[in-house]
Amino acid sequence: MNNSGKMRLNKYLARAGITSRRKADKLIEQGRVRVNGKVVTMLGTKIIPKQDKVEVDGKTVKPEEKLYLMLNKPPGFLVTLDDPFNRPTIKTLLPDLGVRVFPVGRLDLNSEGLLLLTNDGELAHHLMHPRYNIKKVYMVRIKGQIQSRDLKELSRGVHLDNQRISPDKVKLIKEDSDTSLLKVKIHEGKKREIRRMFQSIGCQVVSLKRIQFAGLKLGNLEKGKWRYLRPEEIEKLNS
Repeated sequence: MNNSGKMRLNKYLARAGITSRRKADKLIEQGRVRVNGKVVTMLGTKIIPKQDKVEVDGKTVKPEEKLYLMLNKPPGFLVTLDDPFNRPTIKTLLPDLGVRVFPVGRLDLNSEGLLLLTNDGELAHHLMHPRYNIKKVYMVRIKGQIQSRDLKELSRGVHLDNQRISPDKVKLIKEDSDTSLLKVKIHEGKKREIRRMFQSIGCQVVSLKRIQFAGLKLGNLEKGKWRYLRPEEIEKLNS
């Protein structure tokens, strides 16, 4: 929004949760959007959100209040809000917030840790798009003691899906006779990426916990609990 308080109509529709900006443009071109009772078909049209009345297919639309939550997901919960097979989902860990929030990114069934949820579609798109190289940090426990040659191989990169993938940083934290605990930083977002990376060097992941995402830290949030993000955390995500 500029200094005059105006906002592009397609952005307003996206913030209202109607659709993406690109699809909002199609609604405008199709003559399905009215501003103050008049059909608007010109792309790039700007409105004053607190003054102008916007309708789509005859229904008034207003941007929802934006919510930003952090959840410490336990193992055994699907990162989805609906499951046709009635398996445990993260929805059961959240209260009725009055608006629908959705997870940003993924954590597989057996993984745990920091999961961001929001109804801010623009921010979610930014955080999930590979172009922005969003950093994630995990604590990974593997079976047995990892060898220095395995750490070097992992750092150099392994082949997944016909391309070489390497973590931004991998560090051995501690080990005992049965397991090794490592801290792994990555910016990729491929499905089950960390488990597959370790599997490719012959190591079995016993547990995987995300402790940081896009600068947010899980901290001491209890497993299965959630909290709203603080204003400075939201500002950091949007910077």
